[in-house]
Amino acid sequence: MYRRTLIHRSLVASVALACSAFAAPHAAAQSTWPTGKAITYLVPFAPGGNTDTLARLIAQPLGKALGTPIVIDNKGGAGGSVGSAIAARAPADGYNIMGGTISSHAINVSLYNKIDYDPIKSFVPVAMLGSGPLVLVVPASSPYKTLADVLAAAKAKSGSGGLSSASPGTGTSPHMALELLAFQSGTKLTHVPYKGSGPALQDLLGGQVDMMFDTALVVGPQIQAGKLRPIAVTSSKRLESLPDVPTIAEAGQKGFDMGSWQAVFAPAGTPQPIVDRLHAEIMKVVATPEVQARLKAFGMIPSTMSPAELGAFQKAEVAKWAQVIKAAGIRAD
Repeated sequence: MYRRTLIHRSLVASVALACSAFAAPHAAAQSTWPTGKAITYLVPFAPGGNTDTLARLIAQPLGKALGTPIVIDNKGGAGGSVGSAIAARAPADGYNIMGGTISSHAINVSLYNKIDYDPIKSFVPVAMLGSGPLVLVVPASSPYKTLADVLAAAKAKSGSGGLSSASPGTGTSPHMALELLAFQSGTKLTHVPYKGSGPALQDLLGGQVDMMFDTALVVGPQIQAGKLRPIAVTSSKRLESLPDVPTIAEAGQKGFDMGSWQAVFAPAGTPQPIVDRLHAEIMKVVATPEVQARLKAFGMIPSTMSPAELGAFQKAEVAKWAQVIKAAGIRAD
């Protein structure tokens, strides 16, 4: 009996020692992170876009708070898929983060035949920065004044392709907003893709297309100039900058809710204490008056989601867009 007790105690001690030996390096690494080594903030789009602008907006104050430099690395291509695949393969050591979007982390997995990462399994959610509702607009000379007008006209013209809607390209959030509206309302709406918002906007103003979804940053100046008429916004709440413009849900399409969101992710396996620290510091940066003002100027609603809430939101987004893309028969390859 005494001998068995000694053996049992020896086994317990051995297991405890092994566990502590395994945990010690991890605990030490986390307690000393960051060491002054630069953190790479990968942006899976070209410089100058919304994701790049937001990364540069938060990188400097975030680096100051962490006491280490943050380097922006742009790796564009395939709607964010190229850069996201690179970020997924980066070391999960807290020195690699990335700017993820509705495209890279929700839409692309269903839009492309093959991407070299899993938007959920390859990453750990860190922080939601905000969501930018889109605005449905028509030329000021258009006969359509409400969403009901738009949908009625689309149904009346369904035999000839319905109404036409411009977008910055296949798979972009303005394109997906159009497909979601068509899917939920059961109407025919013809997608007309362009190479960017600029050319799409010019043809809308010129009357070559009937309507367009895009951010308030893109269409706002033309609304203020009286050249475009806002019909509705895609979010569940009205935009502060367009308080008289109803949401699509308010305008009759119940349950419609979409925003072109921006978030921060890290490679899967990044230690949770590091994720928690990154989240806390990013949220402090986002809460500053300067960043709040800049986000709202972009037409974005700042977020306070926790990493767990972001993860649940992302899973719901992946499922929603898979359904819409399948119903619309869209492929980007």
